[in-house]
Amino acid sequence: MMRSLWSGVSGLKVHQTKMDVIGNNIANVNTVGFRGGTVNFTDVFYQTTQPAAGPNANTGAAGTNAFQIGLGANVASYSVNMSGTGATNRTDRGMDVMINGDAFFVVQKNGGTYFTKAGNFNIDASGTLYCETNGATVLGWGVDENGEIRKDTVDALKLMTPENQNSKPNPTTNVTLSGNVDREDKLVQYSETGAGYPISVSFYDNLGNEYTAKLSLMKVPGDDGDAANQNQNCTFNVGVTDIMSNGKSILKYSELDENGNPTYKPTDQYINFGGQELKYNVDADGTITFDPTNAMLTFNGSTGEFVSVTGEEEGMLNLTLNPGGQENISFPLGGLDIDFSGLTMYAKNGSCNIEPKKGDKEGNNAGNAAGELNGFSINPDGKIYAVYDNGDNKLLGQIAVATFPNPSGLEAQGNSLFATTLNSGEFDGIGEEITAVGSFSIGALEASDVDLATEFTNMITTQRGFQANSRTITTSDTMLEELINLKR
Repeated sequence: MMRSLWSGVSGLKVHQTKMDVIGNNIANVNTVGFRGGTVNFTDVFYQTTQPAAGPNANTGAAGTNAFQIGLGANVASYSVNMSGTGATNRTDRGMDVMINGDAFFVVQKNGGTYFTKAGNFNIDASGTLYCETNGATVLGWGVDENGEIRKDTVDALKLMTPENQNSKPNPTTNVTLSGNVDREDKLVQYSETGAGYPISVSFYDNLGNEYTAKLSLMKVPGDDGDAANQNQNCTFNVGVTDIMSNGKSILKYSELDENGNPTYKPTDQYINFGGQELKYNVDADGTITFDPTNAMLTFNGSTGEFVSVTGEEEGMLNLTLNPGGQENISFPLGGLDIDFSGLTMYAKNGSCNIEPKKGDKEGNNAGNAAGELNGFSINPDGKIYAVYDNGDNKLLGQIAVATFPNPSGLEAQGNSLFATTLNSGEFDGIGEEITAVGSFSIGALEASDVDLATEFTNMITTQRGFQANSRTITTSDTMLEELINLKR
């Protein structure tokens, strides 16, 4: 009789433990990166009142099984499935990162190394990447002197260091022209007093100052574009009319005359365009006049396709300026290569349309001004870039992850942190790239894997199990009461 009482007590205890786990799962239904736990029961030892016996051939007696009475239940294990990926919770926040794969973020808190699935990151006051869920510092790899990822021991990702606050300028060394030159455009018709079709080419120097080179396009004398010349090449003269900075010409300066009125004079500049030294005059009223150049842009008269510029079939003309004694001018080293090969000469209702763009045809060597830090971006491979207001990006580091032979063997420390145990496997201190095991989703977090339908079903069965064990105790108590009442 007493055995059933204590078996009922053990049943109450294990079901209460299971209910504790279910309650914890439901409480964390919206906890980022939470993995729900499950409880497994096992029976306990047995009291054997009669051992098993085999058949006796001499007496003809049959064998008998052992007679054993169980003594209740115990909790066999508490398990958490740490493998796989939970549901995706989209946040559209650039600093939220979700792991797709069996891996953990590596973080550091109070001098210890821990692991987490929570990827809601931010930058603290010292410029270090940290996890908002638990306040732990996110670990990863920094960059070497060449700006490449240095995969040694993981360390804190310090993003807002003084050297990362600004982006240095880069000179523009290539400019590409695209569009169409219409030979019927009035601006390109030859005239001794005409200015030609204007083209404004902007670029940066070595210090990040932006300049504008003003070019002109005009037909050469004698090439009038008549029908008789349709099968001949059509040639245009390409010249430089000015170079400006901040809206002012750097080819001239002003002085006051005896009456206090400004008068203009040329600066000490050396200009080379397409291998030809350009000479220019500056009138007293500031008008700049260049001597004619021999830079010629040629198109096929019958197809309208580009042929060459000053004999160069690749279409490249170099513009170089020597600033003389002016220290505030730092022209791109090697000059500016202007690519004309992207131009065509088709009929476009008598109107030219030419668009200059910094950089070569692949967009390289466009240059940029000096920039200030504008924010950060994280790529799906975990690489973190500084984003500057001049459009420049700079690689700052890479988030590392850790994997384990038995991730379910990790020990929960609270605050979505886990620590290694003897049964989980050790962390090597270096970590892995996420690309080796999966990828990151940016602007998303891993939601809790708690399934409320499953938890409520387990709650029902747990409640009924607890209720049945309590009935075992009350029934055993009633039977004892009947036994005591035998003698009255």
